Amino acid sequence: MKTLLASLLIALLAGCAAPGPRIDTSLSAKSQSSRAKFVVIHYTVSNLAQSIKILTEQTVSAHYLLTDELEPRAYHLVDETRQANHAGVSHWKNYTLLNGSSIGIEIVNPGFTVGADGVRTWYPFPQAQIDQLILLLKQIVAKHQIPIDNIIGHSDIAPGRKQDPGPMFPWFQLAQAGLVTWPDAARVTAVRPQFDAQLPEVAWFQKRLAQHGYATPQTGELDTATKNVLISFQMKYRPAIIDGTPDAETAALLDVLTKPAIKAP
Repeated sequence: MKTLLASLLIALLAGCAAPGPRIDTSLSAKSQSSRAKFVVIHYTVSNLAQSIKILTEQTVSAHYLLTDELEPRAYHLVDETRQANHAGVSHWKNYTLLNGSSIGIEIVNPGFTVGADGVRTWYPFPQAQIDQLILLLKQIVAKHQIPIDNIIGHSDIAPGRKQDPGPMFPWFQLAQAGLVTWPDAARVTAVRPQFDAQLPEVAWFQKRLAQHGYATPQTGELDTATKNVLISFQMKYRPAIIDGTPDAETAALLDVLTKPAIKAP
């Protein structure tokens, strides 16, 4: 009897519940695209165990965590359809606050240590780790149709505030894999003499850096914010010297990256 009464009560409550919406999924809009427009690459500045703890238990998160094991693997921590909290205050091209429009990949790497002389020692990335990263990036790019100039580092979208993935990260390998835009070496060599002869004004550097995608002041002054952007640019394309100086080599690289090649008739 008690069982019968319980069943009747459940049925009654179910009947009183508010009905859900009637949703028809037979149609689909032509004008749509993936939420993910960018991939942002980070390093963790922690070992694997600490990285897992931080990225699974704290407010910071990422879609993937790439390990530093002998045979690296990528932990899938956040579904790509959902937002991970990895970018923070950020800007690239016309986008701000990139958490909502990006996929974040954290790579287990110590980052850098500072010696007694104040000099930073940066840590390299094992080749096996980069091999796995390239495979992962190719999968993400194919799935979301992400342009190659939208695979960026945390330092690109937050100059001065963030340094990762740092000057030891092998961006050129990603370029060789067709994943990153890279300045043509022959064109850089060809335009370099004009910048050796006459270096552009700071305003030129600011305009070209903004054209490439960086949030850059347009003051004409070599202020701290502009130097931070130059450092981020140099870490990516000219990591041998990352002092934020607007020199001839930086100008040549920036000129080639922001000026389309002239096609032969």
